[in-house]
Amino acid sequence: MSDKITYKDAGVDVDLAEKSLQSVENRIRSTFTPGVIGNLGGFAATFRPEWPKFVDPVLVSATDGVGTKLKIAFMMGIHNSVGIDLVAMSVNDIIVTGAEPLFFLDYFATGKIKPETFQSVVSGITEGCKMAGCALIGGETAEMPDFYSEGEYDLAGFCVGILDQAAVIDGSRVAGGDAVIGIGSSGLHSNGYSLVRRVLLDNKKYSLDHKFSDLESTLGEELLKPTKIYVKPMLSLMKKLSIKAIAHITGGGFYGNIPRIIPDHIQVIINSSTWEIPPIFKILKRAALLDDREMFETFNMGVGMILILNESDVDQAIYGLREAGLNAWSMGHTLTRSSDCENHVIIN
Repeated sequence: MSDKITYKDAGVDVDLAEKSLQSVENRIRSTFTPGVIGNLGGFAATFRPEWPKFVDPVLVSATDGVGTKLKIAFMMGIHNSVGIDLVAMSVNDIIVTGAEPLFFLDYFATGKIKPETFQSVVSGITEGCKMAGCALIGGETAEMPDFYSEGEYDLAGFCVGILDQAAVIDGSRVAGGDAVIGIGSSGLHSNGYSLVRRVLLDNKKYSLDHKFSDLESTLGEELLKPTKIYVKPMLSLMKKLSIKAIAHITGGGFYGNIPRIIPDHIQVIINSSTWEIPPIFKILKRAALLDDREMFETFNMGVGMILILNESDVDQAIYGLREAGLNAWSMGHTLTRSSDCENHVIIN
C-alpha cells in the first residue's frame, strides 16, 4: 500500500494561505467604504450602493491584469507597485464611462505562497483602491504547484462602478470642431512590456540597474513605475464640465484606443509637438528601430488619458486637472471625416 500523501505534501499549504490572508486583513479593511456589507472570508462579497443618489442607475464593470510587467517585478524583487497597476488598469477603464468605481476583487495565483511577497502585492492593491476610492471586498488566492516558476505569480482584477444612465459617456456626442486634451502618464504604465523586455533586456542586454543619461532613475525603477490612477480628478472634473468622450491609452496606443470612443464619421487630429514625450519612449524607439506610427500604436507615449469636449471648456478643464496634480494640455481637435479618408486618427 502506497504512503499517505496529503494536500500539503502535494505542494498546497492551506494553513499558510489562510495565515497570509489574515496578515493583510487590516489593510483590506482600510479600503472599506459604507457600502461594504458583511465580513471577509465569505464565499462571495456583498455591497450595497447608495441607490437614492441615482435616478436610473447603471452598473459598469471592467477586468484586467498587469501582463509581463510582472517579470520586471520578479527580477527586481519589488512587488507592491504591480498591485497599484492591477487596480489602475480596471478603474481607469471604468472612469472613461463616467462611472464611479465601487468595489474591486483580485486574483493572486502562484506555485507556492511566499508571505512577504503576497503581503507586498496586497499592500499595493489596497493603496490603489484607496487612490481610486473603491473597496477591496474580495478575491481569490490560488496556490498551484508546478504551474508557475519559482518565485513567480500572476494577477488579475475585477472592478464594478455605477452611474446614472443619463450621465454615461459613450462618445456619441462628439462632433467636428471639438477639442482634444491629453493627460500625462507616469511612464509605460502596464502595456508593451513584452516588446520592452525583448528589446532592452534580451537584445540590448541592459541590466535593470543600468542608468541612462536621460532617465532620472535606473531602468528597473523606470519600468516599475506604477500606472497613474485618474479616478478622483476625473470624477471632480465631470461634476463641473460635460465631457463627450474619454480614452484610456493602453495596449494599442493612440490608433487602437481613440477609435473606440468616437463616432465613425469623426476624425481626431493629434499634434505631437504639444507635449514632451518622456525619455523612456525615445530610448525604446532608438533601441527597437521603430517608426513613429509603430510607437503610437504600441505605447501611450506619455499620455494616459485623452478627453474630448467643447472647445469653450478647454481652459477650465486643463486648470482643474492641473490643480489636481495632473499634467494636462490641449493636444488636438476633431473633424468630420470625409468618406475617402480611412484614418480615424491622424498624428502630426
